[in-house]
Amino acid sequence: MNVGIIGYGSMGKMLLDKFAASGRFDANSLYIANRTTGKIADAPDRYTICRSNSELASKADVVFVCVRPVDMKSVLSEIKGSLKENALLVSLNGNIPFELLGSIISTKTAKVVPSVTAEIDRSQTLVCYNELVGSDDKAMLEELLGCIGTVIELPEKELGMGSELVSCMPGFIASIFDVICTSAQKHTAIPVRQIVKMVLNTLNAASELMLEKEMSFGDVVTRVATKGGITEEGTKVVYEMFPETADKLFENTLEKRRLTAVNAQKSFAE
Repeated sequence: MNVGIIGYGSMGKMLLDKFAASGRFDANSLYIANRTTGKIADAPDRYTICRSNSELASKADVVFVCVRPVDMKSVLSEIKGSLKENALLVSLNGNIPFELLGSIISTKTAKVVPSVTAEIDRSQTLVCYNELVGSDDKAMLEELLGCIGTVIELPEKELGMGSELVSCMPGFIASIFDVICTSAQKHTAIPVRQIVKMVLNTLNAASELMLEKEMSFGDVVTRVATKGGITEEGTKVVYEMFPETADKLFENTLEKRRLTAVNAQKSFAE
């Protein structure tokens, strides 16, 4: 199986490095193409650099397209005459619907949304497929993506919220605990680095505890926040004040996702 990646941005580079490190490919079965060839001039010899997107499409059985929404139409238009008849097209942009992608190329198509945690092989990678993708193609893609973590298949209509929960969530979690650690500094002489390390280790251990023991968030709160105790005072604040913030977070991000899809549709209509 030959795999090609179009776009050498952060996501394309991550996939390329992970596929190359998996040991499944040699330089003659893993391809990369990028609009600015200078960015990949120093790429390792574990893969082949193609001179154009169409050249890559003519060689690859699976083509990952890792470009901005505004560039998607032009890339698809460029490769549609070169794409192998039975190739699987994989879009790394979850906001462009299959209907739009199919208006340029009518072929087996998947959408994939990895997480930044792919860098440590613990991504919960979301996938969805159009009606042309068969079970063998799904199994092949999910096995391929296994080198960066686990794979979760969702319906296309749920990919947006799914992305908020796994792809965007590291950013949400980081910002929340950044605020908490900043606030903690106002009340202690403990060095900030130690504060952050203490919080991160606690967060990691709490997550593993919940997963291993199949505990709910409420279970943990009940275990730690004894009636009339200190922790209960803090959890009261969270439950009273944070729901409004959480609602606003999802309202804003989902609206931004909707506008991104609208703009993508306009670019395809031009």
